[in-house]
Formats: sequence, structure tokens, C-alpha cells
Amino acid sequence: MPSENFFSRRSALKSLAAAGSAFAMPAFVPARVLGREPGIAAASERITLGVIGIGPRCTYDLKGMMALGDIQCVAISDVQKSRRDAGKALVDGHYGNADCKLYPDFRELLARDDIDTVIVATGDRWHAEAAILSAQAGKDVYCEKPCGITIRDCQRLADTFQETGRIFQAGTQRRSVTNFRQAVEIARSGKLGKVHTMYASVYVPEIKTEWLPGEQTPPRDVVDWDLWLGPAPWRPYNAKYVAGQWRGYYDFDSGARLLDWGAHTVDICQWANGSDGSMPLTYEPNPTNVTAMYANGVKLIIDFLKTPFGERTGWNTSLGTCPVRFVGEEGSVETGDNGGMDIKPESLKASIALEQGKTANGLDVGTHARDFFDCVKSRKPTAANPTVMRSSHIACHAAALAWMLQRKLTIDPKTETFVGDDEANSLKSRPQRPYRAKA
Repeated sequence: MPSENFFSRRSALKSLAAAGSAFAMPAFVPARVLGREPGIAAASERITLGVIGIGPRCTYDLKGMMALGDIQCVAISDVQKSRRDAGKALVDGHYGNADCKLYPDFRELLARDDIDTVIVATGDRWHAEAAILSAQAGKDVYCEKPCGITIRDCQRLADTFQETGRIFQAGTQRRSVTNFRQAVEIARSGKLGKVHTMYASVYVPEIKTEWLPGEQTPPRDVVDWDLWLGPAPWRPYNAKYVAGQWRGYYDFDSGARLLDWGAHTVDICQWANGSDGSMPLTYEPNPTNVTAMYANGVKLIIDFLKTPFGERTGWNTSLGTCPVRFVGEEGSVETGDNGGMDIKPESLKASIALEQGKTANGLDVGTHARDFFDCVKSRKPTAANPTVMRSSHIACHAAALAWMLQRKLTIDPKTETFVGDDEANSLKSRPQRPYRAKA
């Protein structure tokens, strides 16, 4: 299914250009507009991008996306005026104009038929809902993770993209980073022998259910508190929430924070085990981890780290954040965000040519964004498509629920329901607050 907005607009611009050739041309047309500046596509060939939620992570993502010559950011929506203004300054400064439009309510942005794609980078509570509304509005979506704060959110999101035919990329960018990709290739190549254990690092889980003290709610044009909350339960305003200190609070966060890293690290283990579209069958909580088991007998240890660099568990700290490790009968490979790999034994390491000179930063979104926008054009599935997201995220949520309930859970991967556990199944979803209708 082609991207109607992108392809119809491109055809229209070409038609106008052809019609205009019979008339006098302006004395000067900027090379950037014509696509003659190196690395910059002509306006008719560019994919337009809208931003939904622009905090620190989105700012990082957006810089990487705007560096791509065929992408044009045209609009930003955020419920906080300060963030909207900062986003506009960034975008207009990049393009050297004042064209970026601002919207307090992202649904106004979605109503524009000249926007092809959006990046959803709100807080967790909004990810699934905003992505679903975007797909229903005919947009292709790059969605920051965790993409849903419940199992049901992940299911709804994946189902919506299947029904609408829109392109979706989860912001689990390590699928596109060189060293993670090569570690997966090594595990799947047989060079480690039969892989029996995989390790995925995560934060120590936490749940906060208290409320911060209520403060006077700012004017709506400064902070739209009702829209900030969105589908999450109501509570009094506190400036710390909107400053980013909502993490860890059950109403706003995903899976007791287990998905902060697990959406990346468990996802890489899923890939290494050939389990995209499926997930482990059992999840058993322990004091320092959740141990999951796949149907093929491979063990997945979701390891709680006391610090981002994992000093407690003996991870190779030089490899950086979000480490994963694959262990087989004949060797092991471990990698992380710094780009290096720890391969054992030495004889195995000597036999593997490590890829050099390519993306080796686990935070870098450039290659992952490029995959997304290329798929917008080709209409092919992305590296982190809805099926990939669904199974990896549900595995993380299942592990989080096992930790929360402090008992072993068994899930049926086909029905995505817990076997013989009504309480666990009741926690697959949460009530959604009816947030304000579009003005």
C-alpha cells in the first residue's frame, strides 16, 4: 500500500513544475529547494515529518532525522509551551527559515494531510494511544519505546497497524546498530555451539504509587495538564512530573521500569533466539532477576542491575549500557552501547572479524531512522515492525508481572494469555481515563 500523502503530493508538485515551464522562471531558486545541494532531496521527493512530544530523547532523535537529506520536519506538538518553543528554534535553525508550525494538541497536527510521518516521543502513557490515532489519521509512525504500558496496549497498537497498512518502527534502535547486529549473527551462526543461556540487562524494577504534593495548575497554554495526563488516571499537577520525573510511577510508567532497558535488551535476545513473533513460555522471579524459558529450552535471564553499568553482576563494564550476553556450549559473546564485543574463548575471538568503522553507539538513531524512512517509501516492514515490537514488549511485560506478583507465570504465546492465573490476566490492561475531546 503506497503512502498516499507522500506520493500524491510528489506527483502534484511535478505537475505544477511542468505546467509552470511555459511561464517565465524566477531569477533565482535556491539549490536546496531543487535538491541540488549535496545530500538534500528536492522538495517533491522529501518525506514530511511531524513531532508528537519533544523532550530530551526526541530532541536527540530529531537531530538524527533532520540530518537525512530527504526528510523535512514541518510541525511540532507538545503540551508544554517551553518545549514547543525550543523545538521550533531547533527545527527553524536547522533549515534557516521560520516554517515549523506548533500545536498544543497533537490531534491538530494529525489533521494536516501534508504530513506523511510522525515521531511519537511523549511519555510512556501516551505512546500507544498517540501511535494508534496517528495510524488512523493515515500517518506512518516512528514510536519511542516502551510502545505500550500494558500488554493490551501493545496488542491494540500492533493490530491497528496491521488493519491500516501504515508503516511502524519501534524506537528500539539497537536492532540497527552494528555491534548488536553482529553479536546476534554470531549467536545464530553456530560459532558459539548450541546457545543455552541469554542475558538481558534491565534496571532494578520499582513501582511508586504515591502522589507528589499538588501544586497550582498552570494556564493551559503553558502546560495542558489534562492533555499531559491523557489516558492515565487523574492526579493533582506537580511540576516535577512534566519535568520528566514521572518515571517509576505506576500510572505513568511501563512494567515497573523493566521495559526502560528490557524493550531493547530482551528484544535483542528475542532476535538472537529466532523468536520474533513468539516469546518465552515461563517467567520466574528471583531476588536479582526474572528467569524465562523458551520452548526450545533456551534460558533467558533478565538481570536486574544496581547501576547502569552492572557492577553487581560481573558484566564487562567497558562495553557500556544496555549489555546483552549470549552463551553457548563452545563460547560466549557480550556487547553493549560502547560498540565493543567480549568474545570468549580467545581462540573463537581470533576467528571472528569484527566489523569496524560503522555505527557503534547504542543510542544512535540514524541507521534505524533511515530504515524507517526507506520503508515508508518501499512499504516493506521495518526492522522493529509491529510483530517484533509486540512479542518483545509482551515478554517484558510478562516478566514485570511475574516480579510484581512474585510468582512464576506461564503464558500461551499464541493467545498471549497467562495460563491458570486470572489475576495476571486482569493486569494485562488498565482502565483508560477519557481525556479531553479535541477543541
